[in-house]
Amino acid sequence: MIPLSVPNISGNEWKYVKECLDTNWVSSVGKYVDLFEQKITEYTGAKYAVATSNGTAALHVSLLLSDVNENHLVIVPNITFIASVNSIRYTGASPIFIDVCPKTWQMDLDLLEDYLKNKTRQVDGVCLCRETNKPIKAIMPVHVLGNMGDIEKLCELAKKYNITVIEDSTEALGSRFKKKHAGTFGKLGCFSFNGNKILTTGGGGMIVTDDKALATKAKHITTQAKSDSFEYIHDEVGYNYRLVNILAAIGVAQMEMLPSFIDKKHEVAEFYKDKLTKFGIQFPETTKEMFQNNWLITINVGEHKVKLIEHLTKLNIQVRPLWKPMNQLSMFKQCNYVNNDNISQALYESCISLPCSTNIKKTDLQDIIVAFEQYYNKRL
Repeated sequence: MIPLSVPNISGNEWKYVKECLDTNWVSSVGKYVDLFEQKITEYTGAKYAVATSNGTAALHVSLLLSDVNENHLVIVPNITFIASVNSIRYTGASPIFIDVCPKTWQMDLDLLEDYLKNKTRQVDGVCLCRETNKPIKAIMPVHVLGNMGDIEKLCELAKKYNITVIEDSTEALGSRFKKKHAGTFGKLGCFSFNGNKILTTGGGGMIVTDDKALATKAKHITTQAKSDSFEYIHDEVGYNYRLVNILAAIGVAQMEMLPSFIDKKHEVAEFYKDKLTKFGIQFPETTKEMFQNNWLITINVGEHKVKLIEHLTKLNIQVRPLWKPMNQLSMFKQCNYVNNDNISQALYESCISLPCSTNIKKTDLQDIIVAFEQYYNKRL
């Protein structure tokens, strides 16, 4: 089978993990945790980084650091992986879903601006939803599939309406807008290193920020809020969210390979674009200010989605649908959904993700194109 997206373990992973095993530094304390954080700050340009057990934990902690609670609302795009919205619900807050742009598949900023202008009001520097009178405490732009919208415009809107920006950059390590790295525009940014991400530690995440106090607080509450170096004294409710040294060691080795991973993703994306656009297949657009990491290569095949999935699957080519829109999931159906033409649903009904591992073979890519040609030529 040609898999969708698998880890590329081809660098110093074995060497660094063996060091952890040989020295018994396998838990959440060890040099590789610190080194991994350092490498992320150097790569992204953020001043501080705090490693977490996964990307969802990073999002949850970032919301807690922004004082989000059950009395608040958080704005998030309607197309995203479930972790974005789950992290909001962990705090007790409720999401407001914004539909996505039909070109970039990112949060529709025109819809967002219209909503903030006409459906909210300011009271003592707090943005309140007119309908519920609840404060809109934060906005969580998600850089879906590694692409980015106009994050500068989003941050300007957030500043105007006194809303904290927490970037869900879990899919966007290596992506940049105007040469500034994803995750460094808002108050806090979050990354994921799950097994299918462009860089993996098996499971892991990272919070980045330029605020030293927030970074210190993040490290504190992700290690059970232990306030004494010897006694088991804890000064608030904490979480077991810290990344362990043995996984951080994998992350350090993966960081050494990251530039080559991104080059490969770009090569695969350009190959698909060159071979598939002749069939009327569409790719999400990027602006000239944007450099995309091409984490997961997803295409719009229109009415052919279901039959193409069946055809490719029969040929042992692993593909996946786009995420079901958040407002359609049973636990979120009652949440506010701001949309115009319900682009989220249209994309869900027409998009599939293609194999794009950083170690995918050229022969596999050629076989995938042959499979597409077989499908479309039968319909011409």
